[in-house]
Amino acid sequence: MLSKITAGTNFGLHGIVVEVEVDVAGRGFPTFTIVGLPGKAIDEAKERVRTAIANAGYEMPDSRITVNLAPADVPKSGTAFDLAIAIGILTSSGMVPPKTLSGHMFIGELSLEGNVRRVNGIIPLILLAQEKLIKTIFIPKDNVEEAAIFDDIDIYAVSTLQELIDHLVEQKLISKSVVPESLSIEEEVPYLYDFSQIKGQEQAKRALEIAAAGFHNVHLKGPPGAGKTLLSRAMPTILPRMDRQEILEVAKIYSVIGELTPQTFQGIRPFRAPHHTISRVGLIGGGSNPSPGEISLAHRGVLFLDEFPEFPRSVLEAMRQPLEDGVVTVSRAAGTLTFPSRFLLLAASNPCPCGFYGHPKKRCICAQIVVNRYKKRLSGPLLDRIDLHVDIPPVDVHELTTDYDSESSSIVRERVMNARIRQQTRFSYTHISFNSEMHSSDVKKFCVLRDSARQILEQAINKLSLSARSYFKIIKIAQTIADLDGRDAIESSHISEALQYRANDT
Repeated sequence: MLSKITAGTNFGLHGIVVEVEVDVAGRGFPTFTIVGLPGKAIDEAKERVRTAIANAGYEMPDSRITVNLAPADVPKSGTAFDLAIAIGILTSSGMVPPKTLSGHMFIGELSLEGNVRRVNGIIPLILLAQEKLIKTIFIPKDNVEEAAIFDDIDIYAVSTLQELIDHLVEQKLISKSVVPESLSIEEEVPYLYDFSQIKGQEQAKRALEIAAAGFHNVHLKGPPGAGKTLLSRAMPTILPRMDRQEILEVAKIYSVIGELTPQTFQGIRPFRAPHHTISRVGLIGGGSNPSPGEISLAHRGVLFLDEFPEFPRSVLEAMRQPLEDGVVTVSRAAGTLTFPSRFLLLAASNPCPCGFYGHPKKRCICAQIVVNRYKKRLSGPLLDRIDLHVDIPPVDVHELTTDYDSESSSIVRERVMNARIRQQTRFSYTHISFNSEMHSSDVKKFCVLRDSARQILEQAINKLSLSARSYFKIIKIAQTIADLDGRDAIESSHISEALQYRANDT
C-alpha cells in the first residue's frame, strides 16, 4: 500500500516541501530502502524508525519498504524526516487511517525508544507551511518555544511516537499548542556593561549613540587600555529593540543553526565577536553544506571585530560587498544560497603593532615602515565603507580618579529610540529600516539640506577629496544627527559634526 506524508527540508534559510512517499509491498524480501538524494543522517533513519516503531508497541512490516523523498532531485539532509517516515510506514501497513493525514505536515527526529527529539530549522518550515496553506504542523515538544511568534497556524507539540499515533487514530487527542498573545519583551534587560561605567571618552560615546540611532558602521582607533573594547561591549545596551519583522528575520537564521534563544523573542539584537583567527568561511558563510557565517549571525545586530588589522586581509576584503548590499551570496554545485547580512560593523584597532604610535606620553617602538605596513592591512575601499571613524585618546587620570556619574545607557537609549521612531515614520512605506540603509536615490528623496549645510559639505568634499560614497555617507550620518536633535532638515551643525567622523578615515 502506498501512502504520502507531507514533510519539509531547509535549503539555506528557506523551506522546501518534501512529499514522503512510502510503499509497503505485499510480498518480497524484507528490505528498507530510502531514495531521493538522502544524506547520511536520513539513510540512518532506517534503523531509528525501525526500532522506534517496535519500542512503541507496533510491528514493523515484514516485507519490502520503499521510501521516496520527492522532489527526488533536491539534496536532503538532517533528521527531521524520521517522524514522517514512521507515520508513512504505519499508514501503509493499515495502522493509521490515511484520511487523518490530509493537510498536515510532520517534522521530528525519533529516538530508539520512540521519543520525538528537537530538530533545527523549525521556523523556516512553519513559514513554508503557512505559504503552502498547510493547516496543521506537528513538531517536537522541545521546538514549541520557537513557534511562539506564529499565531495563524495550528501547531501541535509531540513528545512520543505513541502520542502522535493515538492522536491520529483519535484515541487520545493532543492539545493544540497555546501561542502567547504577544512577544515576551521586558522593559529592562540586565547587561554586564553600561555607559555609566565608562569614564571620559565622551566623543566616542557620542559616536556610538549616532551609530546606534542610524545603524552606522564604526571604527574605533586608539592605544591599548583606552576603552575601545569596553565601549564596544556596552554598545548593545543602547541599541533599539527589534520589531516583529526583524525578530522573524533573526529567528530564522538561529533556528537553522540550532542556536535560537529566548533573548531573540525579547527583541535583543545579536552581538557577535569572532576571534581574529576566524576563517573566511566562518565569517562570510559557506562550506560543503552551506551555512550562515558570523556576518549573517550578526544580522540586525552588531558584528564586533576586535584587533581589526589582525584579521587576514582576504577575510576582511570578503566583507566589502555584504557591507554594501546587506546580503551575501554563496554559490555551490547544489545551488546558490543568499543569506542576509544587514549588520552594524563595530571595529577596534591599535594605531600600530606596539599600540603607542601618536601616544602623548608613551614612545612608540615601531619603525615607520612597520607602522605603514600595519596600516596597509586595512584597504582604502574597506575603510570607505565604514561610516564613523573615531580616535580614542588615552583616558586622563583625573577622569579615572574623579567620582562622578556618567550618563547611563538607559538615558542614551531613550534618545536613540526617539530617533528610531522618526526614521520609522520617514520610511514607513519603504523597505528601509535605518538611515544607513538608504541608497543614493533615497538620500536625494528623503534628506533635506539647508543651504548653509550644503555649502559646508561642498567645501569639505573639495578640500578633503572624499569619494562619492563618502559624500552620501556624510549626509546619512548628518540625517541621523538631525533625528537625534529632533530636526526635520539637516543644518550646518549636523554636517559639521558628521564631517569630523569622515575626515580621519585613513
